[in-house]
Amino acid sequence: MQLARDAFLSRILKSMALLLFSISFLFLLTPLARPQQHDMDNMPGMEMAVPSGAEDPAQAAKRLADKQESEFNHHLAGLFVIVAGIFILAESPLSRRWSAVRYVWPMCFLAAGLFLLFYSDTEIWPFGPQTPWYAITHNAEVLQHKTFSIILLVLGYVEFQRTRGLWKSPWTAWIFPVIGGVGAVLLLFHVHSGDMHAPNAMESMHHIQKQHLWFSLTGFGVVLTNGVAGLTTTPQKWQHFFKRAWPALLIILGVLLTLYTE
Repeated sequence: MQLARDAFLSRILKSMALLLFSISFLFLLTPLARPQQHDMDNMPGMEMAVPSGAEDPAQAAKRLADKQESEFNHHLAGLFVIVAGIFILAESPLSRRWSAVRYVWPMCFLAAGLFLLFYSDTEIWPFGPQTPWYAITHNAEVLQHKTFSIILLVLGYVEFQRTRGLWKSPWTAWIFPVIGGVGAVLLLFHVHSGDMHAPNAMESMHHIQKQHLWFSLTGFGVVLTNGVAGLTTTPQKWQHFFKRAWPALLIILGVLLTLYTE
């Protein structure tokens, strides 16, 4: 019975991993699919004429609302990540008194994933007029947000099941570093659909890309230390170090998210 359940679980997770890697490949092609307007700006005699007039009040209000929404999304996700990291570090002493403490950090990932899934893009139904299918097929940024939400949900669900003791196979410990690594890679190709005619648009875009680079690098640190901590061949002294290092890096990632600005 256990072998059959493990085999079924393995097929499901392999399918999900294949889906995530397929989406990752699409993201790698995203820069190639963008309009080539910015490339033309670098050609002699092909400077883009950017309107120098004052920004329309309606456009300015929309841009400010989008900015505040995006920053709030990052900040709330960061708070969930910080709480998860703190409870992982404090799990051993706290779980002696309250066994339910072990479930807090997977629940943080599930909560962050659900929030991103339903609230990260308010132009989508039920908050806006766009259907989910139209949004993810016409906006690369929306597709990325929903992919990140799925990654968080997968990680949260897998770790929740492992905490319950239902998934005991050793290979399930590698789901976190592998799927988390996919998320870190995707952050390197983050698409931010801002108004390039807005004041200081290029400076803002560079600022956003630099922050996501730090998110990605810290994410790589989290998954690498998590993976090494799970290796049975790692010396006990170093295994203890990495078991403390990966939640500490998770907290750092959360802090970076809470400091995100556009």
